[in-house]
Amino acid sequence: MTTSPRRRYVLASAATVAAFAAATLANAGGAYAQDHTTPNPPYPKNAGYPHHREKPAYPVKPVYPHHPEKPAAPVKPMYPAHPEKPVYPVKPVKPVYPEHPVKPVYPEHPVKPVYPEKPVVPVKPVYPERPAKPVYPEHPVKPVYPERPVKPAYPQHPVKPVYPEKPVKPVYPERPVKPVYPERPVKPVYPEKPVKPVYPEKPAYPRSPEKPVYPVKPVYPEKPVVPVKPVYPERPAKPVYPEKPAKPVYPEKPAVPVKPVYPEKPVKPAYPQHPVKPVYPEKPAVPVKPVYPEKPAKPVYPEHPVVPVKPVYPEHPVKPVYPERPVKPVYPERPVKPVYPEHPVKPVYPEKPVVPVKPVYPERPVKPTYPQHPVKPEYPQHPVKPDYPKHAKSSGGHQEAPEE
Repeated sequence: MTTSPRRRYVLASAATVAAFAAATLANAGGAYAQDHTTPNPPYPKNAGYPHHREKPAYPVKPVYPHHPEKPAAPVKPMYPAHPEKPVYPVKPVKPVYPEHPVKPVYPEHPVKPVYPEKPVVPVKPVYPERPAKPVYPEHPVKPVYPERPVKPAYPQHPVKPVYPEKPVKPVYPERPVKPVYPERPVKPVYPEKPVKPVYPEKPAYPRSPEKPVYPVKPVYPEKPVVPVKPVYPERPAKPVYPEKPAKPVYPEKPAVPVKPVYPEKPVKPAYPQHPVKPVYPEKPAVPVKPVYPEKPAKPVYPEHPVVPVKPVYPEHPVKPVYPERPVKPVYPERPVKPVYPEHPVKPVYPEKPVVPVKPVYPERPVKPTYPQHPVKPEYPQHPVKPDYPKHAKSSGGHQEAPEE
């Protein structure tokens, strides 16, 4: 048996089709007489061999029953109340500090004396005019490129058909309660790891070969003689500025008044003593670091040769003019899409059985108290790592200074 509507239409029984055909032939005359008072004579046809079978009349779409109401959700259990917050001790009362002393009245500032006027600045001399800037040559005219061809217009897309609505997703039942798993076994204590042996010292690497001698620099031609720089005219003589006036005699400054004596500050209250620090166990002694051997001295490399003067490259050739692009051909129009026939009308299917009422689910059980996690065992400490000898490095690269 299939659930597809189209497959059920194809697999309909022959008895159902014959019943619908007989009902249609029996009611055809009465329906025709109700619509027309003076019926026309029937069209003669061969009743024994019909060319096209008459289609049955489709009944009205049945009314589906309403969905049952959703059961009420169970009441969520109340969580236990939080423990009461402990009462903290009362803070000590802050002592009352004495009032600040009154600020004394300072004397007024003396009056600023009247200074003499500043001397007149002499007139600045006129400098000669600067030479005119040379005129640069004009840039070449940019060529005119041909116009681009017009892009053809694309045909419009067909209208998208209207699809039927999707069915509503059913509500799945709740998942079962997760069982309580047993506690995990305690992990055993592993034995201590063996001590790593002391490896022999690594041999020293051989020294790098000496750098070859570079060839002697060739003799280049002499540079051209620099032209003699022209002699600029003498600058005008600087004018003689007038003598500055003598500094006037200012009156003596008044004597500073004696600063008043401030009262003594209040005594600071005694704070409670801090608790005594406990005695912690002594830390293990750090092993003495071995003395590394001295690094070999860096060899003396020969001096770098002098780089010759770069020659003057010739000017770039003129870019040729490219030919015009060919005109894009006109493509033929696309063929018109044919008109497809309409879909057949959907037949009337039998009514669906009544859905039984969903039972009321029982209340959820109280969440169990999970056991505490097992205590992690104390693993043995790692053995002390031995001091390895230092590896000898090559002469090149960055070198560290030997430690003292």
